[in-house]
Amino acid sequence: MVFVFATRNKNKVEEIQLLIPAHIRVLSLHDVHCMEDIPETHPTIEGNASIKSFYVYEKYHHNCFADDTGLEIDALDGRPGVLSARYAGEISNAENNIAKVLNEMKGIENRKARFKTIVSLVIDGNETQFEGIVNGTILTEKRGTMGFGYDPIFVPQGNELSFAEMQLAEKNKISHRAMAVNKLVEHLLKMTV
Repeated sequence: MVFVFATRNKNKVEEIQLLIPAHIRVLSLHDVHCMEDIPETHPTIEGNASIKSFYVYEKYHHNCFADDTGLEIDALDGRPGVLSARYAGEISNAENNIAKVLNEMKGIENRKARFKTIVSLVIDGNETQFEGIVNGTILTEKRGTMGFGYDPIFVPQGNELSFAEMQLAEKNKISHRAMAVNKLVEHLLKMTV
């Protein structure tokens, strides 16, 4: 089985490859020569995951899966949410996004948040979605150097370490993306039985 994972993010590819069985071959956007930016114009995480997987399926004729993830903070009315990757502006990076969140959270006692990942799988034009959610809290400052995105300021519920303080294998046991991908893998394995 061969699928395109609609991402250029090497960290995501590395995480996914640890979770997907060896007999399922995963290609990146680079492997299918998709160099254009796929628009993420939907107002929901579910919609953006769907846009990306259908874009690759329709334009490159490969079965595909795509993910979209958002950090949803209670005290910020669910922000940054669908805008997580570009919260500090269209040309933003993780450092700027984290700085904006920490600034907006100054003095706020309610630190509850959740990471939500949706994986959209398109096979022969039919879509199935899989969800992963991890509840946790937002720190008052960054901790750790591993991971990516908001990992340095997010502590998953029941843990002392931020995602950025965890080894990848440890993070993959409990992460939102791992949950959604594990559901994807279960689905794919049922298809090959």
